[in-house]
Amino acid sequence: MDQLQRLTAGDLVHLAPELTLVISAIVLSLLDLFMPRSFNRTVLGWLALVSVGISAVFVLGDISALNRIDDATGLVMPTEPVSLLGGSWRVDDYANLFKLLFLGGTALILIMSIGNVKEDEIPHKGEFYYLFLPATIGAMVMASSGDLITLFVGLELLSITSYVLVGMRKKSFSSNEAAFKYVVMGGISSAVILYGMSFLYGMSGSTNLAEINRALSSNYAAFEPLIYVSFFLLLAGFGFKIAAAPFHMWAPDVYQGSPTPVTAYLAVVSKAAGFAITFRVLYSVFGLGGLISQQIHTDAFTATMVVAAAAMIFGNFIALRQKNMKRLLAYSGIANAGYLLVPIGTQFGMVHFSNFSEMFFYLIAYLFMNIGAIAVYMIVSDSSRSEDISAFAGLYYRAPATAVAMVVLILSLAGLPVTGGFFGKLYIMLGTLQLQHYWLAAIMIGTSVISFYYYFSIIRQMFLRSGEVEAEIKSSPTAQITVWICVAATLLTGFFPHVVLRYIETIFSVPIDLFIS
Repeated sequence: MDQLQRLTAGDLVHLAPELTLVISAIVLSLLDLFMPRSFNRTVLGWLALVSVGISAVFVLGDISALNRIDDATGLVMPTEPVSLLGGSWRVDDYANLFKLLFLGGTALILIMSIGNVKEDEIPHKGEFYYLFLPATIGAMVMASSGDLITLFVGLELLSITSYVLVGMRKKSFSSNEAAFKYVVMGGISSAVILYGMSFLYGMSGSTNLAEINRALSSNYAAFEPLIYVSFFLLLAGFGFKIAAAPFHMWAPDVYQGSPTPVTAYLAVVSKAAGFAITFRVLYSVFGLGGLISQQIHTDAFTATMVVAAAAMIFGNFIALRQKNMKRLLAYSGIANAGYLLVPIGTQFGMVHFSNFSEMFFYLIAYLFMNIGAIAVYMIVSDSSRSEDISAFAGLYYRAPATAVAMVVLILSLAGLPVTGGFFGKLYIMLGTLQLQHYWLAAIMIGTSVISFYYYFSIIRQMFLRSGEVEAEIKSSPTAQITVWICVAATLLTGFFPHVVLRYIETIFSVPIDLFIS
């Protein structure tokens, strides 16, 4: 217990990214409290963005410290991760890469929000800006957790803050309904996760992931039924957090009722946080990180592949019927959760040791194409006062540049060359084929082809349908900046995917950064 309580002043430097956001959230909340009501709260949005940037600088510093360049060979030499609080907190490149993803997504969403938050919809603009910070802290805690307790604390911090953000449009019935559904379903999923964790604790007598794996590995014959129970409970709970079928029922209503920037946050940052804990827990506890029986190992990851296939099939087929843009993006997110689960389910193999880099590359591509598409949707819906896909009608004739940007983002969502989304799906599919999971690769290809229909229906509206030409498209500079940053990143990851993939594989080491010892 003493070991858990020791945290020296020197250790705080490793917590600098999170502490930056904690201090910023407190300071901004106090500023909002004492500011006159007439004062423009947009400044709080800019200050929140600055704090996110400072936090990202600290994360980059951690990456640099953990990956020193050998003077003689010029090669990157990974060092052992920093472990704090008795292994409850880890500073490794697995966590650092996810933290950069969370911070990058939060920064883009803040930029998109600044100047686009309307007081008639969201009466507390200041809160809207700085509530993204504790949510991101929760995501970062999840990525660095080496213990079930810290993992659950981060999960609940992200979840509770998300519930508040979803209900920020207090005068909107759809927002209130979405927040209520999200709270109820989120509470149930948290209970399911906690129940699964309780079985792990009961079998091992510990909440540390490494100790749990050692205990299960040495007694798997006695605990086999309970290992299966705990796995399926955790898979169901994590499936809710990443909105994978059949645990997805909350997503369409919550996406539709949320303020548009919050929809983007749930679709990208919250989903990525779910994948951070899913990958870490499934591999550190049930995967090849230990010596659990091969049968349990095979069954666990087969079940993960089945969930991935269900998400791809269900998400894409139901998306075909959607007319509301947010609901379409919700079902698209469900399908993409399936694509992202494929590298987790296909596990490691003699010829396939890069499934983390495949998943993470697609997460990067997904971040930019999804936030960019939602930013374009926000511009169009604010101008036309409509949330339907038909609001895009004639967009090319009203705002040609915005329409072209949307085409690039849609091509990436559909997985067509030359975009980040194309190479993301390609790398995942090639890894699946290497392990001879041909049925899963066939589902990936088939559902991707099906997705062309509903993605291209948006392009059809923009170029082949006549909209109200007099309905001028008005957009703020921050919304346009967000769109074009996402378009540029989508194209760069499409033209130079090897650069991004090489960077991930250079600094990430499976035995050092993923498995907890």
